[in-house]
Amino acid sequence: MCGRFTLTHVYGFFTRFQLMDQQAQLTPRFNVAPTQEHPIIIRQSPNQMIMMKWGLVPFWAKDPKIGNRLINARAESVAIKPAFRTSIKRKRCLVPATGFYEWKRADNGKVPYYVHLKDDSLFSFAGLFDSWHAPDGGQLKTFTIITTTPNAMMGRIHNRMPVMLSQDDEELWLTKEPLPDSELKCIFKPYPARLMDAYEVSKEVNNPRNENQGLIKPAK
Repeated sequence: MCGRFTLTHVYGFFTRFQLMDQQAQLTPRFNVAPTQEHPIIIRQSPNQMIMMKWGLVPFWAKDPKIGNRLINARAESVAIKPAFRTSIKRKRCLVPATGFYEWKRADNGKVPYYVHLKDDSLFSFAGLFDSWHAPDGGQLKTFTIITTTPNAMMGRIHNRMPVMLSQDDEELWLTKEPLPDSELKCIFKPYPARLMDAYEVSKEVNNPRNENQGLIKPAK
């Protein structure tokens, strides 16, 4: 699964994700957690950045608390699960990131690892979004991150990993039309392990209230 991630730098963010409006203020994040807001990229001709809450609340939900359980969507079942099968057709989004945390089981409990690209560049997860309308007329925009089977490196840490998109796949992912199963299968493949790195970090990341650069430093 993917339960925490980072956006440690925002230099070049607007150019990287082809955003015209470059006036928005972004703050680096070192411990993005479920229920928190994060900038999401959608296709709006040109691309548009919208702040959304992590944990997808389907438009048909009676209780928005369902989002607490829908922070991830499995690639193998995303097209058939009621919570995701509408969004996978026309509500796909990019979740910008620079890395994510995953926990490895060990004799002394779960050990957190920080996973990132070797060049520390910006990338995106494959995400889905939806809009939920509250009885009082308010609107809640939420997102989830799709996960897939791990590559060789991630397999030593956990049995799942988020779907990380290549820049070519980002363009395809943001199209407004439904994607055929053949294209989804290609998009959902594990990201190449040779381009990634991972190392153990402090257990301070376990607390979502901790938010500092020290969280991504290798554990002593």
